[in-house]
Amino acid sequence: VQLQASGGGLVQPGGSLRLACAASGSIVSIFAMRWYRQAPGKQRELVAAISSGGITDYADSVKGRFTISNDNAKNTVYLQMNSLKPEDTADYYCNRQDVLGSYWGQGTQVTVSS
Repeated sequence: VQLQASGGGLVQPGGSLRLACAASGSIVSIFAMRWYRQAPGKQRELVAAISSGGITDYADSVKGRFTISNDNAKNTVYLQMNSLKPEDTADYYCNRQDVLGSYWGQGTQVTVSS
């Protein structure tokens, strides 16, 4: 399985971005997708997760601002990020886990700054 992450960029505080993570290759129908982020000098942290059945979970720091969703037809998971704060600045990584293994996309950089 290959994961292609996209959608990062520079945005002002209070702005929005939508990240996408497209999966290709040996796709199975039961999986979990997660978005992690890693800020400079900090450990990687889990931001949001979604199961193939649509169950979601969020870090407390992003609840109410971020929404993770899944388009099974496109094998793509999205992370809609609203009301962005400077502390959301990080490299964001998507991860997919299924019966075949665990896979990582390349990071996409998000910078929140005025």
